[in-house]
Amino acid sequence: MNSSDERVAKLRSRQWFGKRDRWGFGHRAWLRAEGFSEKVFEGKPVIGICNSWSELNNCNAHLRQVAEAVKRGVWAAGGFPLEFPTISLGEMLMKPTTMLYRNLMAMDVEECIRAYPLDGVVLLCGCDKTTPAQLMGAASADVPAIMVPGGPMLRGMWRGQPIGSGTDMRRFWDEVRAGRMSEEEWCEVEGCISRSAGHCTVMGTASTMACLAEALGMTLAGAADIPAADSRRLASAEESGRRIVTMALEDLRPSRILTREAFENAIRVDMAIGGSTNAIVHLVALAGRVGMDLPLSKFDEISRSTPVVANLKPSGEFLMEDFCYAGGLPAVMKEISPLLKLDALTVTGKAVGDNLANAACFNRDVIKPFAEPLKTEGGTVVLNGNLAPRGAVLKQSAASAHLLKHTGRAVVFENNEDLIARLDDPNLDVDESCVLVLKNAGPKGAPGMPEWGHLPIPAKLVKAGVRDMVRISDARISGTSFGTIVVHVTPEAAVGGPLAAVKNGDRIELNVPERRLELLIPEAELKQRLAAWRPPEPHYDRGYGKLFLEHILQADEGCDFDFLRGRTAREGGAVGSFRNPAM
Repeated sequence: MNSSDERVAKLRSRQWFGKRDRWGFGHRAWLRAEGFSEKVFEGKPVIGICNSWSELNNCNAHLRQVAEAVKRGVWAAGGFPLEFPTISLGEMLMKPTTMLYRNLMAMDVEECIRAYPLDGVVLLCGCDKTTPAQLMGAASADVPAIMVPGGPMLRGMWRGQPIGSGTDMRRFWDEVRAGRMSEEEWCEVEGCISRSAGHCTVMGTASTMACLAEALGMTLAGAADIPAADSRRLASAEESGRRIVTMALEDLRPSRILTREAFENAIRVDMAIGGSTNAIVHLVALAGRVGMDLPLSKFDEISRSTPVVANLKPSGEFLMEDFCYAGGLPAVMKEISPLLKLDALTVTGKAVGDNLANAACFNRDVIKPFAEPLKTEGGTVVLNGNLAPRGAVLKQSAASAHLLKHTGRAVVFENNEDLIARLDDPNLDVDESCVLVLKNAGPKGAPGMPEWGHLPIPAKLVKAGVRDMVRISDARISGTSFGTIVVHVTPEAAVGGPLAAVKNGDRIELNVPERRLELLIPEAELKQRLAAWRPPEPHYDRGYGKLFLEHILQADEGCDFDFLRGRTAREGGAVGSFRNPAM
C-alpha cells in the first residue's frame, strides 16, 4: 500500500462507505438515492459544507452561492462535497439576542461534524455569532476544518457621503431624537445604508471575528475582508474547497492550529484593528474549547503594547470595503509582524510569516504605518476594581478622551424595561457628568447578555448637544458602537455581583489609564448591600432557556456552557471516529 492509499484508508468516511458489509451497503445506497454514482465512494475525501445560510439573516443570505463555489473546488481537488445546514443566528432580527443561541449553534455544528461521515469541513459564516459558533463547534469536533467568511456588504452611500451600517445608524438616530434630522432624511438613510448581502460594513463584531478567524490561521490569507458581492469572494471559496481536500488527507486538524501562539496572534490583531469588545468573550470561549485558559489580563497586557493601525469605523474613518482595497488584514498583520508569532501554523499548511511574505498596503490613510499608528495602545482595555472584581471591558479607541478619567453620579436603571420607560423622561435627574448604569443585562439577568450596553444619551441631553457620557452595564455592545461605554461587568448583577448594589446618587470613578472601575462607597457598606440582595426569578423553567440558565458561565469565562469546556474524549484515537458506525 503506497502512502496515498494509506491516507485514504485512514479517512473517517471509510468507516461508513468503505465496508462491504450490509452497513456499508446501506450507507452507499442511501446517498446513491440522491443521484450520485458509485465513483464518489472510491476513496474520495468526504467534505462537509457547513452552511449557516438563512433568509432571516441578511449577513448570510448569499452563502448558497458561496457553497456552490466551495463545491467546485472540492470536486476539482478530488473530494466529494456534501452541504448541510445548521441554525443561523441573524443579529438584527433574532430576539432577545443571538448571544443566547451562540452555544446552541456551536453544539449543532459540533454534533453534525461528529455524527456524519465527514473527513473535512468548510465552515460558511458571516453574521456576528455564526463565526465563533462554528469555530467553537469545529474545535470541539476536531475534524480538519477551514472557514470561509461571507464578507462585508457594500458600503452605503447617502447624498454623496459613505455611511456604515450600525455605527452611522446610531449617529443618525441621535440626530433624529435631537430634531436635527427630518423623517424624510431618516427614511432615505434606511433605504441605502445596507446595499447588499453581507455583514456590517464597519469593524463591528462580524468583521472582527472574520479577521480573527484569519489571524488564528483558520482561513486562507486575505479571506476576511473581501466584500460579499465581490467575485473574489467566490474565488476564495473555491480555493478553500480545494485546500480542505488536502487538509483532510493530511489530517490537519484545528487542534494543531488553535495553539497558544495562534490565540496571542488573534489578540494582537484584535487590538490593532480596533476590534469589537465581543471578541474577548468569543476568543475566551474558543480557547476553553481546546482546554486553554485565556485570562482577561492577557488581553490587557497585549493591548498595552499593540498600536491601532486600522483607521476604521467606529474607531476611525473608513469602512471595510476601503480596508479590503487598502490591502486588508494581511497588510495589517504585515505591519505589526514584529509583534506576531510568525511560526504559527495555518490551514494553508504554511506558517503565518510565509502567508504574509507578499502582503502590502496600498492606502496609508486606511492602514497606518506601525511607527505612526492611529492610537498608541490597543483598541480594548480591561478594567478591574470593586465594581468589576473579575473584570470589565471598554473600547478606548472609540471612547471620548476627556471621559477616560471621570467621576460622576450614578443614574441607575434596574433592567432594560426600566431604561426604556425612564430614559427620555424630561424629569429624569441627569446631566452630562452623570454615569448611566444598567443592571440585570448579563448572561443570566437579561438573559443572554444582549447588546444593550450602548445606553442612549437621554433625549434632553441629546437636544442640548451632549454626544457622549460614561455608561456602565453587565451587557454587551455591538462592535459597531462608539462612546465611553463599559461593558461585561463581571460578576453580573443577576448573580449578586457588586453592580447589583449600585444606587442612584452613588459616585463612580472610571480611570482607564489605571484600569480601574470603582464604586466610591465604604467596603462595609458594599458588603451590607450585597448581603441584603436577593436573586431575581429565573427567566425560563423549561427547554433550552432552562439549560442556558443552569450552565452558562460568566463573561470572563467566555459565556460558554460549563460542560462544553475542554477537549472532547477521543474514541478509537480520533475525535468523532466510531468503531462501528451502524445505526
